[in-house]
Amino acid sequence: MTAITTSVFELFKIGPGPSSSHTIGPMKAGYNFHKSVADLSLDIQPDNIEIRLYGSLSATGKGHGTDRAVVAGLLGFKPDNVECEFLDSLADGAPRKFESDKISLPLSIKDVVYAEVENDFPYANTLLLRLRKGEEILFEQEYYSIGGGFIKCKGQQEEIPRVPPHQYSNMVELKAILTDEGLRMHQVIVENEQALKGISETEVYDKLDTILDTMKQAVMNGLAAEGTLPGPIGLHRKAKRLFENSSQPNAADKFLLRLNAYGFAASEENAAGRIVVTAPTSGSAGVIPAVVYALEEELKISREKIREGMLVAAALGFIAKHNASIAGAEVGCQGEIGVASAMAAGLISYACGHRFWRTENAAESALEHHLGITCDPVGGYVQIPCIERNAMGAVRAYNAYLIASVENEKFHKVNYDEVVRAMAETGKDMNNKYKETSLGGLAVSVPNC
Repeated sequence: MTAITTSVFELFKIGPGPSSSHTIGPMKAGYNFHKSVADLSLDIQPDNIEIRLYGSLSATGKGHGTDRAVVAGLLGFKPDNVECEFLDSLADGAPRKFESDKISLPLSIKDVVYAEVENDFPYANTLLLRLRKGEEILFEQEYYSIGGGFIKCKGQQEEIPRVPPHQYSNMVELKAILTDEGLRMHQVIVENEQALKGISETEVYDKLDTILDTMKQAVMNGLAAEGTLPGPIGLHRKAKRLFENSSQPNAADKFLLRLNAYGFAASEENAAGRIVVTAPTSGSAGVIPAVVYALEEELKISREKIREGMLVAAALGFIAKHNASIAGAEVGCQGEIGVASAMAAGLISYACGHRFWRTENAAESALEHHLGITCDPVGGYVQIPCIERNAMGAVRAYNAYLIASVENEKFHKVNYDEVVRAMAETGKDMNNKYKETSLGGLAVSVPNC
């Protein structure tokens, strides 16, 4: 199997919610198309742009804001520089101007076509972006949103990544590097990152600080916010109340209540379309921020240890993505909240000073107990069950860490590679109606209030 060459900062990306596969990925596709059009030499002047969405992009794209995201990308915006207020403004359907070299065309969310959910494309979540003159297609690009904000473009030559000094494709190979070279896990990941991106160790940690600060800001913003979330469900935010009530004398467990509040807070910000960090996806953007906030603010773990834990969390995410998937549209929510919980459990264990075998055991347990979880958002909105599930994922990560921190290594029977394989197989067998399409599970059993 090929070695993992994903960057830490490809996995952890800053951008608007509510979904990395439905918002960040399509925006990147639109931006890529915008750049590709600039290189065209057309004999016929186009008069419209067509945006066709397939898979769960079609089924739940309206609730996820896919229409606004891809239009923003076509207008030249990227996830890390778009204003949330601008994205919101696109919902009115008023035409904007798509401009590239000699081309100037009206563009709005009305140009979006919600096409077939069931399709034969290589990836379920596919976008076709077309320049047209009437019904004639002058230029077309086929994009796949593969989860976590990652995209692929049919026919485009992928950039050949630099060769990392420590090559691994799974946990067994990663542990062999640690043993053979006498390194700790965070050292392997930071050295690979330096090679992949051509940056210094200091720059790696500075970029990690930006990611961590953005995560914590999402938690703080969510703890301060009140009211209902966008969309027809009318779901009220809970984070502020949970946090405030955790200080009451009769609170059952103050720490766990606050950990839940932090998970709700970041996830509610994501559901509102505010700025979050994919970790590994936007739909799971509350799990790791909740843990990071609790570790720093409650347990007073140093930023240095948190950074090291984040690098280990990235490695766990890499392995899951490389050998299975982190996309709800491919494997259900086990690939989003499940992998996020595994990453968070590993982060806690490592930041608290445990070595790689306890860290792996914590991550394995967290993912094992998310196996089979479906992705069935009510109304296509990342609200029910997604927000509460982020809090549950954070608590489960903490519990997995607690067990791993005291168990006997000899008696732990399942390793991380095995549970990732189980997730991949479960995802293959899972009915498509449970893969982010809102055609099964809670999405049909709960009235769309």
